[in-house]
Amino acid sequence: MMVMVMMVMVMMVMMMMVIVMMVMVMVMVVMVMLMMVMMVVMVMVMMVMVMMMVMVMMVMVMVMMVMVMVVVMVI
Repeated sequence: MMVMVMMVMVMMVMMMMVIVMMVMVMVMVVMVMLMMVMMVVMVMVMMVMVMMMVMVMMVMVMVMMVMVMVVVMVI
């Protein structure tokens, strides 16, 4: 009888351990997914920033060209 109770207790503890392990693995996976999403968002933001910078540079160059054209016309 005692042996049966011990076996059942051990089985319960094993089940608990397995459930805890599963939960840990799930949490790890969710963390990794979040990290990936954060990385992707960071890259997207970086791309947008670079695009904005390039647009600003283009506008600056256009303005410079227009200034030069106006100066040449005046001269």
